[in-house]
Amino acid sequence: MEFITIPKIESVKLLNKFHKPSVGTLYLTATHLIFSDPAGKREPWILHQHIASLEKQPLSTSGAPLMIRCKTFQSVTFVIPKEKDCQELYKSLQKLSNPEDLMDMYAFTYKSASLAPSVTAGWDQFDLHMEYDRMGIKNTLWKASSVNNDYEVCNTYPRIIYVPAATQTSVLLGSAKFRSRGRLPVLSYLHRNKAAMCRCSQPLAGFSARCMEDEQMLQDILIANKSKEYMYVVDTRPRINAMVNRASGKGYENEDFYTNIKFKFIGIENIHVMRNSLQKLIEVCELKNPSMEAFLSGVDSSNWLKHVKAVLDTSFFIANAIFDGYSVLVHCSDGWDRTAQTCSLASMMLDPYYRTIKGLEVLIEKEWLAFGHKFVHRCGLVSVDPREVSPIFTQFIDGVWQLTQLYPCAFQFNERFLLELHDHVFSCQFGNFLGNCEKERLGMKLPERTYSLWAFMKTRMTDYINPLYLPDHPITKDVILPEFDAQRLKFWRGMYNRFESGVHPREPVVEVLCAVKDHTVSMNDHINFLESKIATLRRLLGKEAPPSPDETTECKSPRIENHTNHESFAGRKRSRRPPLIKDDSFDVISSTLLTAAVESVAVDWKGFRNVKQCPCDFPFEYFSRRYHCWRCGIVFCIRCIDKQTPLPGHDSQRPTAVCKGCYKVLKAGSSGPATPNRSPSKDTSMMILNSRMGELSPTMLANSIQDLEMQIVE
Repeated sequence: MEFITIPKIESVKLLNKFHKPSVGTLYLTATHLIFSDPAGKREPWILHQHIASLEKQPLSTSGAPLMIRCKTFQSVTFVIPKEKDCQELYKSLQKLSNPEDLMDMYAFTYKSASLAPSVTAGWDQFDLHMEYDRMGIKNTLWKASSVNNDYEVCNTYPRIIYVPAATQTSVLLGSAKFRSRGRLPVLSYLHRNKAAMCRCSQPLAGFSARCMEDEQMLQDILIANKSKEYMYVVDTRPRINAMVNRASGKGYENEDFYTNIKFKFIGIENIHVMRNSLQKLIEVCELKNPSMEAFLSGVDSSNWLKHVKAVLDTSFFIANAIFDGYSVLVHCSDGWDRTAQTCSLASMMLDPYYRTIKGLEVLIEKEWLAFGHKFVHRCGLVSVDPREVSPIFTQFIDGVWQLTQLYPCAFQFNERFLLELHDHVFSCQFGNFLGNCEKERLGMKLPERTYSLWAFMKTRMTDYINPLYLPDHPITKDVILPEFDAQRLKFWRGMYNRFESGVHPREPVVEVLCAVKDHTVSMNDHINFLESKIATLRRLLGKEAPPSPDETTECKSPRIENHTNHESFAGRKRSRRPPLIKDDSFDVISSTLLTAAVESVAVDWKGFRNVKQCPCDFPFEYFSRRYHCWRCGIVFCIRCIDKQTPLPGHDSQRPTAVCKGCYKVLKAGSSGPATPNRSPSKDTSMMILNSRMGELSPTMLANSIQDLEMQIVE
């Protein structure tokens, strides 16, 4: 709070190239920069940790412009009336967005309204031993080693590492000394054909150095896969880069010293090239009204898609080799950037488990967190050397998205899941990605002091499900090995132009599919409820008294006819009719409750196409999640539909999403609609439902039930 010298600035103008400028108040808090526009109800929140850069632009007649670029690819410009206020805000944001210490992060002060009070929830869902057991490690070929139990062999590896069963401790120690930063070869993934994917860092070979223990280590990896006579060593760097590293005493394996090994160089550029490439792509995305030629040539000249393709091509080579039965050892320079990318994507191609939500979380925990990707430096979470910052994880997420576009039915998660995962890596709202390795995270006691991102995402699981996912399809359950031709890769508009509302379609396809799926579930549940009640009424009639011949004919008919003398008959017997009809072997039947149940389910759901804002006036952007109330069918924002409760008209009684107004009505026991609904008689969906139920409207059904009640009482 000591950095906040000006907490509030009024009459600030927000510039947007797709909308008219908005005028409102700018608030600076300990965690967010908030712009409030009372007229348009716009309220963008910018998390301090999401700020990538600040730029003071030349003064204009309306004030001092301040441009803010975010790590989520959001770019906003505020025009502040007074230059002094702009300067104070600039200084405050520089301090707040670049903390000196990880202990100053948002995660240590964040209090969740949706998670359980215990902050440890979600931290226990990943267990390295269980994941390797799932791969089939319980055999005589591989073993868990505690040689790194105190992080003395390699401080960026996990405590327990998996190595060939035949490897001696002396070999492990010798190999670690010969590898950069002690990152010796260890098991990353074991395929069902017993081919292994291992990872490490570059050897300290120089021009002529050798290590007998390291050579033995690779032979042990080869021997653990008895079906092949040789294995691959994949160096993900360009050959020229590896040769340059030889001059500093590092480099790559000498083929004269390693027998039965095939070496493969694949040119993925270093972190500096990737950083510059993304910066060029961002500049292209920020062009004002670019021509088609300017945009396409800009994307091409940035080389971003070329680099994504290089990562995917390398991953394909690794996955294809393992699928063919060959073990592969993967490394780059230090084994925590390109190695993490390629091992993760190759695992995803080989194992359908990693294409599920839980599987991707486990994959990130294993390949990125346990094996020491430098999140603090690569994501610039604190004030670090700018040359250490690079979009390695962003590139990995882009690669995953490219796979989902090639195999849309093979992945359980959708685009929203990938975007939210990407954003929270930078947000520092949760403790998962704080620190560069397992040792650092344990030292900060993150499970006891911060919330887990996985627990938070578990509470919003319905937002992340891919409606096209087919878990039992042959492709979904098998290995996927796509050819990454240049024409098959796409520019990810949803990531890099996410906040440019003018470039997106009016209806997100995935959201429409999810809404249709939810609506279908609701209608089927409601049909089951109505069918069960009608069946119960028929059983009650048959059990209460022997039916007359005319009544028998009526009972055999699939339709329940409405009686013309209902009102007079109900009036004569009203005093004798109990409020409920109860039977030991059947459900409770009540006309009042049944009418309320029928009216509690929305038959018509409002479409997304022309819904530009929530009833609370909150404007919907393209990636703003829209929710239907299952009771009234109106579209709401997440703030207005944060309740779940069972609907009386559903047979399953599963909790469903309802708006605040409907929630109050349901809890109060009222049957009146919280918001106006369309007339059932004019609704196409209701007409279809009526035909299923004997062409009865809800009112006709309730009247018929009342008549049936009177007959049972008589």
